[in-house]
Amino acid sequence: MSGHSKWHNIQKTKGAADAKRSQIFTKIAKEMIVAVKTGGSGDPANNSRLATVIAKAKAANMPNDNIKRTIDRALGSGNSDAYENVTYEGYGPSGVAVIVEALTDNRNRTAPMVRHLFDKYGGNLGATGCVSWSFDQKGVIVIEKEDLDEDTVMMDALDAGAADFEAQEEVFEVTTTPDDFAAVLSALEDKGYSFLSAEVAMVPQNYVKLESEEDIKNMEKLIELLEDDDDVQNVYHNWDQD
Repeated sequence: MSGHSKWHNIQKTKGAADAKRSQIFTKIAKEMIVAVKTGGSGDPANNSRLATVIAKAKAANMPNDNIKRTIDRALGSGNSDAYENVTYEGYGPSGVAVIVEALTDNRNRTAPMVRHLFDKYGGNLGATGCVSWSFDQKGVIVIEKEDLDEDTVMMDALDAGAADFEAQEEVFEVTTTPDDFAAVLSALEDKGYSFLSAEVAMVPQNYVKLESEEDIKNMEKLIELLEDDDDVQNVYHNWDQD
């Protein structure tokens, strides 16, 4: 129903992500601190941005103690963490559209790093808005099929307020509007579902297939090194990795 799947790309990097769990937790914690500070509250009921980050943290199996400790740290009077959201847009090899979301305390460090990686691996950094027009922001919830009944999962998802549902070979993919993401995830969690991933993401409207081995290697390296950088929170692209 929802067209080309985001899980299509998620599954390619899941193994690598599992091996970097502590780094993932650190990045989510940074995002949580910003959500608390900008939302002015440590209560997800009164801070929709924080609710979204907590949902992402739980889907990543971040322990509840870590979540509470991070929120308490953000609320602390002595907390001096000062991060700003910065988004970079550009093109990878053969015109693959790439969006890089960063949380940084020093743009003069982050921007040159991002530009260097694009240049080194066959791409180029572009102006704001050069590729984001071809992505849609959506909540994406991925549930492992296991022995679940497709019709039951679909009805539970739609009843919870999901915008779309798609059954794939190994997973069910539930999509929502960004505003409904936390509520839908919470409703599904209450039903006993567990998640392979859950986030508000930039989902491409179309995908690009790379034919050249060199382009494929460069694109893999570009994504890997961007995701490895401490300032980078998310990397979205429209490379068809099948």
